[in-house]
Amino acid sequence: MPAARWNDLCAQSPAATPFHRYECLRVLADRSDATLHPFVGYQDGRPVGLFPIFERSRRPVTTLFSPVPDHKVPYLGPLLLDRDEWSQAERDRRRRSFLDASLSCFYDRFAPSYVNVRTTPRFADPRQFAWQGFEVVPRYSYVVDLTPGTDELLDAFSNDARRNVRDPPDEVEIREGEHDAIERIIDQVIARHEQQGETYLVTPEYVRALYDALPEGVLRPHEVRLDGTFAGGLITLESGDTIYRWQGGAKPDADAPVNDLLDWHVMCAARDRGRDTYDLVGANNQRIADYKAKFAPELVTFYSMEVSTRPMSLVSTLYKRLR
Repeated sequence: MPAARWNDLCAQSPAATPFHRYECLRVLADRSDATLHPFVGYQDGRPVGLFPIFERSRRPVTTLFSPVPDHKVPYLGPLLLDRDEWSQAERDRRRRSFLDASLSCFYDRFAPSYVNVRTTPRFADPRQFAWQGFEVVPRYSYVVDLTPGTDELLDAFSNDARRNVRDPPDEVEIREGEHDAIERIIDQVIARHEQQGETYLVTPEYVRALYDALPEGVLRPHEVRLDGTFAGGLITLESGDTIYRWQGGAKPDADAPVNDLLDWHVMCAARDRGRDTYDLVGANNQRIADYKAKFAPELVTFYSMEVSTRPMSLVSTLYKRLR
């Protein structure tokens, strides 16, 4: 299927994310030593669902992922192309049929030893996977509703967040950058992880590849400068009604509320562009969730689902470490 047609179908699903765009899938495949299979399901000649899957084969073992590990992609998995004229019963029937057909196709075509799928927060019903033998584990994220007015939005913030964004230091400048900003932001995150003795596999080259491949405005590097010097940054992705807080936000060395100012800037700018929701991407780490909670977000659920043959339990453990 041509990339443009795939993206047009993605746009028909309210659950689609920037990671579902064909350009993003292609970059992930090229940089992960995996083969992309962008499956489309049809019923009565009409497309009803999309399911991008990545195959890694090391004979005699084949593994399937959606999303591919190691690349900090929070969501992927299937998209259902619901139509307004369908009743709820019709939607449920078509969803079951599409997912059953997809999983049957995967098993018949690839005979995988391990399959891992992680959905978007708008994929609300994982039962079909559970009925097919998958272990289904709920995961969590935070989302901020950007539709209220500025004062109402700020009033819901914690006291310190509200104070920080209402009274920023005079020497602060926040701007959107390009390749150089991406490198500064990712290098700061790498350094922060090294200080904590943690692994972080995202590279500036990977993020620059996404920036170049995606349409203008989908991936945005935002950076804060204090007295002209880089102090911190965030890389966001956006599509539909949602902007995603993807990478960055490392603890800065500067004595200023860098991340509060960044998040507030991102929210205001995204709202001006017509986005309704700010997905803070993850609420599973207590320390990080405590920071994100200051913006009065709503807790949402998505699902991590896996199935494996008994000898593949080691692969499952490794995937959980890398995701």
